[in-house]
Amino acid sequence: MDAKRLFDIIFSLIGIICLIPVLVLVSILLMIDSAGPVFYTQVRVGLHLKYFRLVKFRTMCCGADAKGLLTVGKDTRITVFGAWLRRYKVDELPQLFNILKGEMSFVGPRPEVPRYVDLYDEGQRRVLSVKPGITDWASIRYIEENELLALAEDPEAFYIQTVLPSKIMQNLEYVDHHDLWTDCKIISYTIKSIFIR
Repeated sequence: MDAKRLFDIIFSLIGIICLIPVLVLVSILLMIDSAGPVFYTQVRVGLHLKYFRLVKFRTMCCGADAKGLLTVGKDTRITVFGAWLRRYKVDELPQLFNILKGEMSFVGPRPEVPRYVDLYDEGQRRVLSVKPGITDWASIRYIEENELLALAEDPEAFYIQTVLPSKIMQNLEYVDHHDLWTDCKIISYTIKSIFIR
């Protein structure tokens, strides 16, 4: 077992145990806030093109996926409490279980849905040679992605032609140059970007 996987196991376990009260409280508030399941799962593409179900706290009304995969600006599908969860990335906490299962890591390229991975060329598919993560350099750069997409005339076209290639380029840089120290830097910058923006 390498140092990165050991780090993931230890800190995902610590996180789950320490955050049980938060996870329970968020679940209760979600049930009060809107009708629907507490958790939202979506098929994503992981290491070596393996599909897995990414888990999040639900932040949108039920059936939101039918109206598009991208979240643009102040999306009306987002619930009141869901907007707060997204603002502070609390909706991502259930992914600690994805990490514990070995499907994800704390740091690595954010996993995409199959629809967008199908657009990758051979070189871009190299991002799938490492385990996907909760955060990466691209997540920090595009922390206001919703607002950026809202400025585009065609948000999905802009995402596919501009944002996605930029994310992949940064992720390929991570694939070629990453270690535990780099991961710790990305985690610290991510936390900073959440609270200072």
